[in-house]
Amino acid sequence: MSFQILPLAITMMAGPQIMSAIVFVTTEKAIRLSLAFLSAVAIATSLGVAIATGLASLVDNGVSLDDSDRADSAASIIQIVLVGLLLVAAVRSYLGRRTAEQPKWLGALVTADAKKAFETGFLLILLFPSDIVVLLTVGVNLQRADPALGVALAFIAATVLVAGLPLLAYLLFRRRAERAMPKVRNWMSAQSWLVNIIVYVFFIVLILSSG
Repeated sequence: MSFQILPLAITMMAGPQIMSAIVFVTTEKAIRLSLAFLSAVAIATSLGVAIATGLASLVDNGVSLDDSDRADSAASIIQIVLVGLLLVAAVRSYLGRRTAEQPKWLGALVTADAKKAFETGFLLILLFPSDIVVLLTVGVNLQRADPALGVALAFIAATVLVAGLPLLAYLLFRRRAERAMPKVRNWMSAQSWLVNIIVYVFFIVLILSSG
């Protein structure tokens, strides 16, 4: 798959992750909190990629991930299961759209300090279900990538870049960003169910296109 895994960086940050980044640029200490958040994203993504690649290597000892028929069959089964789970999640998000609410912890980030911003970025990347799936997918594909280290570094950089887009917009268009970001934050909070569905559909397309 090589560098085809790079679009997964978008999925890594879709949902509460990018929402958190947007919240931080609407605070009084926007730059400080955003940098703490980005540093955590970089560290957590690097750690997650390393762990996922290690797990993929252990699996590779029993079943070759390169070109064996068993590996292809296993990969197909995993893809079908993942697509099925994502479809179920998308349907649940749609059915629950009328009662969907912003998580309380997300709203509390408005008064967060740098330590809290770092913890948020670190935990969202390593513990959020969709990111765990993405990292495992990346780990498996790094077993076949050439050069694996180059692809891994590119993926980590792409993830941090996506996470840093709100801060970049804030720095480049400060006055406009100060007006626009709260509106974006409020819209995403009100339409969290739609954001989730978009993430699920995007991930399904990536899974199917990589098959």
